Amino acid sequence: MLKTIRTFSYLFGYLPFTIRRLGKIKKLNPQLDSNVRDLYVDEVPKVWATGIMKRTKSTIEITGTEHLPAGPVLLISNHEGNFDIPVLISTIPKPFGFISKVEVKKFPIVNDWMVEMNCVFIDRSDRRSAMNVLKDSTEKLREGHSIIIFPEGTRSKGTGVQEFKSGFAKIAQDAGVTVVPIAIHGTSDIMEKNNNRIRPAYVQVEVLPAIDAETVLDMNRKQLVDHAEAVIRQAVEAMQAKV
Repeated sequence: MLKTIRTFSYLFGYLPFTIRRLGKIKKLNPQLDSNVRDLYVDEVPKVWATGIMKRTKSTIEITGTEHLPAGPVLLISNHEGNFDIPVLISTIPKPFGFISKVEVKKFPIVNDWMVEMNCVFIDRSDRRSAMNVLKDSTEKLREGHSIIIFPEGTRSKGTGVQEFKSGFAKIAQDAGVTVVPIAIHGTSDIMEKNNNRIRPAYVQVEVLPAIDAETVLDMNRKQLVDHAEAVIRQAVEAMQAKV
């Protein structure tokens, strides 16, 4: 429990200082263009995430951002550690929401920001909640917001890319959006491999060529899952060889 509190404080200690900005966001015209609104909202998460990564004294290298198209996309990434989200928010030049455990909704301010970022919440003890996540994520994409999903479903903690689940493929095809694979390596060296103690690490992020919406719809679900897993796995293995 103490480790959880320490980690939570490390990750979210900055957010109480953003209440005024949060109030301004809540007053925005609901008819405001989704892209304009998301860019405005994203300014604070970017500062939060960048500050966290500076505190870890980690080095982050990102490549491939030219593969990010305009408009709403479904980002998919392997999931190595708890620092994946701040690494990706701080480096990906595109606002996005993500899927989070419903328990986070108990924390004021944190919950408010995640709602404004278009995050989707899941109760892993409720099977119906998992189905709602697919529906809610699809709806966010249709509304013009980007979402990131970790198809492995859990952190690998640096043991290599695990088998992808197919939920992301259903979301992408139902929403009719482009899928952008992302490979990440090194985040587990920040915490998971150190008994939850924070250590500096070298983190690599690579945005891989997008799978356009037409191709997403032409593939069957298994083909899309297998292709996405293969390109991310290959990229991660190349990163591991580089270190």
